[in-house]
Amino acid sequence: MPAEGGILLRRVFPVPPDAIDQAGQVSTEVRRLLRGLGAEPEVVRRAGIVCFEGEMNIALYTKGGRIVLVVRPEVVELLFSDRGPGIADIELVKQPGYSTAPDWARELGFGAGMGIPNMEKNSDEFHIFSRVGQGTVIRATIYRRRHDPG
Repeated sequence: MPAEGGILLRRVFPVPPDAIDQAGQVSTEVRRLLRGLGAEPEVVRRAGIVCFEGEMNIALYTKGGRIVLVVRPEVVELLFSDRGPGIADIELVKQPGYSTAPDWARELGFGAGMGIPNMEKNSDEFHIFSRVGQGTVIRATIYRRRHDPG
């Protein structure tokens, strides 16, 4: 992350296992916090998308995890970590339409294979670190763009 400024906000949100009915609460809170800090609407929108998709992935595919929001003057960073099965082929999960969603998730309307692609598309920097059998960490960074009123 750029070192232009100190941390304005850092929050850790646990995502419990089997919490599909609660999914979306963290992304709603992240958007609220960013608006409260005066973040640009486009940054709030993009962070909301990234957070929702990551939150859904933790809820659908893992035994729980956490989301860390770090806001600095120049960037918003979202870190997703889980205790899931891990990702064997990271490039494959980045392909639109690829999904390993179980039938029960598809019956609820999830599992279209757009979660990771949407996270990457709405991030300025996007990195996945994963080990099969241990879990996954995703770091998504969104640059805050300053608009010169002059």
